[in-house]
Amino acid sequence: MKTYSARPSDVQRQWLVVDAEGRTLGRLATQVSMVLRGKHKAIYTPHIDTGDHVVVINASKVVLTGRKPEDKRYFHHSMYPGGASWTSIREVLAKHPERVVMKAVHGMMPKTKLGRAMEKKLKVYAGPEHPHVAQQPVLWNPE
Repeated sequence: MKTYSARPSDVQRQWLVVDAEGRTLGRLATQVSMVLRGKHKAIYTPHIDTGDHVVVINASKVVLTGRKPEDKRYFHHSMYPGGASWTSIREVLAKHPERVVMKAVHGMMPKTKLGRAMEKKLKVYAGPEHPHVAQQPVLWNPE
């Protein structure tokens, strides 16, 4: 018996919609990253992008557990001397809630060219509306 290795022509992509309202950020990010990578499919092959497209709605209503709203901060450096800046997750969630979800998913994806290509299939929106109706997405509840 030979090991099956998927080809790019074998991949059938779906569009899935995930409602983030009331969902824990880390648990949501792990499930979304698994779908983006294609690990939920029987044809999963590590060196081929076998994943599906994921649309996350209601990103502003994601839940943070414990003391994360007070303690968790994002770091950014402008590459100039003294250019370090820290932003609390509460501020980012208030201004750009989609970035919080995208950053959490990014941390769980491979840090390679293939990982960056897989991340492009993720679309995150703060509210319940999204412009991907033409792709006929399926509502997916990953529990």
